[in-house]
Amino acid sequence: MNVYNQALDSFEKANGQLVAVSPNIPDSSLSTVEKHNLKFEVLSDVGLNVAKEYGIVYKLPDDISKAFEGRLDLAAYDADDSKQLPLTVTYVIGTDQIIKYAFINSDYRKRAETSDLIAVLKSLK
Repeated sequence: MNVYNQALDSFEKANGQLVAVSPNIPDSSLSTVEKHNLKFEVLSDVGLNVAKEYGIVYKLPDDISKAFEGRLDLAAYDADDSKQLPLTVTYVIGTDQIIKYAFINSDYRKRAETSDLIAVLKSLK
């Protein structure tokens, strides 16, 4: 999110608005915004309702869930003990509410390139 935060001016110049959606409860999302000094909105999708509508929710396998026990308390961050998470997805959604670009990768560390997102935004003008 820091990379996107640094490119915020470029997104805005291309008539884009950056919004992040997190499964975290609002207090956890606010902590993330403050910790990383984010200049864009981070919305909370408690219960993964929006993520489920987009079909991007998966259940942590038991072995991975057990490996994180005592180190990562998802129930505390998300107010949910279902061990479900959303995939890390980036969408560009047009003013017509249609997805114009989607980046999905099972590796949460890989994100859409800002240059690709800005190019898509510019093509929508």
